[in-house]
Amino acid sequence: MTSATATVCPHCGWPDGAEPFQVVSRHSTAEGRTVWTRCGCGSLQVRVVDESGTRVVSRSRPPVTAQSSCASR
Repeated sequence: MTSATATVCPHCGWPDGAEPFQVVSRHSTAEGRTVWTRCGCGSLQVRVVDESGTRVVSRSRPPVTAQSSCASR
């Protein structure tokens, strides 16, 4: 997939259009497709694929792990 906005993940800095990302699910819509993906850092992303290209329209924070929560104490 190519990112229409050339943005990066704010959590890990990985480009939105780059691999690796894991496709969680795909859904057809009247305008194109909605693709749920997971970034390498674990952030869940919602991507819209239409005639304009692919863009991330929403994303979560990466999951909190036991190791990272202990490091913040």
